[in-house]
Amino acid sequence: MSMLPILQVNPEDLPAYAIVCGDPRRAELISRKLTNAKELAFAREYRTFVGEYEGVALAVVSHGVGSPGAAVCFEELIRGGVNTLIRVGTAGSYSADHPAGSLIVSTAAVRAEGLTHQLAPAGFPAVADSDIVAALYESALESEGIVKKGITVTLDVFFSGVVDIPHKQYKAAGVLAVEMEIAALYVVASLRGVRAGAILALDGYADSDLAGEYDPHTDVVAKAVEREIDTALKAIVKLASDGSRR
Repeated sequence: MSMLPILQVNPEDLPAYAIVCGDPRRAELISRKLTNAKELAFAREYRTFVGEYEGVALAVVSHGVGSPGAAVCFEELIRGGVNTLIRVGTAGSYSADHPAGSLIVSTAAVRAEGLTHQLAPAGFPAVADSDIVAALYESALESEGIVKKGITVTLDVFFSGVVDIPHKQYKAAGVLAVEMEIAALYVVASLRGVRAGAILALDGYADSDLAGEYDPHTDVVAKAVEREIDTALKAIVKLASDGSRR
């Protein structure tokens, strides 16, 4: 297969496992935890590293902000042979029980964005792979701090306009947190026959009744991001050890 046109990566260089994240700087941060790490490409928002963690080969790739651009990343990784994708990201909390610094393992995502509605019918679910959920949750519980698993919501909007964002509606329905890419990840993975999951570090409150000044650059959030990265890496080792989809 020729070079992947958007990621600018040779598919032969991609392993079966990949951690994906929004920020190219976070991709570099994750790569520092790998042995034999090397950067393959940095095209637009897509920065790609490969390496090993406890003997398991994996890629680390940034996908930017929002579902459309992220979906391009997911599609090309899958076309390049990746069959297990774990998103490591940040999100806004809907509950005082889950303050900044908590971790959320996303079991499914509300499709409140536009991208997936151009890929699949409205009733098609955006659901994580159960093996990945189990591996992430088990690994997260090994760290210190609040960990919860449940439904998240994926939105296109970050800053509000003249139309109210229905945060209270999602909160009332039991949604735990809001972010901008997971629904795309889960739907693309389902359509292409691969598995995907996600873990999120909460960096503030999305609910206006709880929200104060938004500051995702605190020590509490940084430590949570570190925890979720370690969790995702441990989860990949667990998944690889069961002998499936190497």
